[in-house]
Amino acid sequence: MIRPFVSYPDKRLKTVAAPVDAVTDDIRAIWADMIETMDAMPGVGLAAVQIGVMQRLAVVDCSDKRGQAVKMANPEVLHASAVMREHDEASPNLPGFSAVISRPRAVTVRFLNETGEVEDRDFVGLWATSVQHQIDHLNGRMYFDNLSKTRRDMFLRKARKLR
Repeated sequence: MIRPFVSYPDKRLKTVAAPVDAVTDDIRAIWADMIETMDAMPGVGLAAVQIGVMQRLAVVDCSDKRGQAVKMANPEVLHASAVMREHDEASPNLPGFSAVISRPRAVTVRFLNETGEVEDRDFVGLWATSVQHQIDHLNGRMYFDNLSKTRRDMFLRKARKLR
């Protein structure tokens, strides 16, 4: 089922999501909805809070062809490379806006996978950018929160003016 997006500045987008205790059929159903919603955008990642589900769930699929989504519960970055990568990031929660964000080019992430097992996985390039973007959402942060205060203030002024 394609779910509607929470619109910025909804307070849920600034709220830290609750940890997932166990991967259940309900969690798998949310992941399935998230993937369908992400594919309909189209996008390369989605955090549950973006659709109003306040649990630490994310999906990422940066593959050339769809169907390679990584499903994550409680993702956390264990290691980030010192080499940075810039990418123009956006969010369906604030459509029509984007900003170039600099993030580590590679990360190692620990999460509960779809079988409920703890998994450590390395992500590089766009995959790493998307995973970090989703973890930010789960921590109550939007991509523009990574801008300098001056750039963020200008970005938000423009967003308020055009909304």
